[in-house]
Amino acid sequence: MLIDSHVHLDDPRYDDDRTQMLARGHEAGVEAFVTIGCDLATSRAAVALANSHSNIYATVGVHPHEVKHIENGWYEELKSLSHHPKVVGYGEIGLDYHYDHSPRDVQRQRFREQISIARELHLPLVIHTREAQEDTISILREEQAPEVGGVFHCFSGDAWLAKDALDLGFHISFSGIITFQNATMLREIVQTVPDDRLMIETDAPYLTPVPFRGKRNESAYVKYVAEKIAEIKEGTSPSAYGRIARLTTENTKRLFKISQDS
Repeated sequence: MLIDSHVHLDDPRYDDDRTQMLARGHEAGVEAFVTIGCDLATSRAAVALANSHSNIYATVGVHPHEVKHIENGWYEELKSLSHHPKVVGYGEIGLDYHYDHSPRDVQRQRFREQISIARELHLPLVIHTREAQEDTISILREEQAPEVGGVFHCFSGDAWLAKDALDLGFHISFSGIITFQNATMLREIVQTVPDDRLMIETDAPYLTPVPFRGKRNESAYVKYVAEKIAEIKEGTSPSAYGRIARLTTENTKRLFKISQDS
């Protein structure tokens, strides 16, 4: 069985077929989904979805693109939402210097604030970082983020970022990007990640893996990420796939304290 450790199930692109999409995921071997909060509205939606489905879990937090919109009361409501028993992480939070949708100084300050909240709540972090490696690692260290740990989601950085993340005790999650033809460096990094720190995700509806690249992504396609990692690490045998599916599921359950067995 598989877990899609990072998916945006509230996305409007699923409004017409969300139930069917979840069913397709289950048919593909996905036993649980972690749906991600990126601002106050999506955090509310993530918790609502988790509340209404036994195999959906949620995170809450504010993405670096959205931190410029944080207003009085947001953090208190996020803390309140986090007390729901199906909330398993805080994020996605971090730094994004590629798009700079929020000013960099605001991103850094809000990142620090949210790490502090996660530590207060004892929730693992879901980290987004793009073209901001040095600041991301420095802030995680300075704010004692290893106390709660977490995962660098949708990893697309270099070998140095992977090493820094692992040295901090974080997990690394790979998405459909590793199936892309030009992702040679990422496939090399996969080989360096210890088995007990490896996770998989879709980041759906984004980053659809080969052979469906260009179409809307969904959780059923996380199996293609598992297949590629198995191929990279061990080969194309069913036993290799089964081992990767099992260990990534165990890692996700352990990090997010998910006890469901289905």
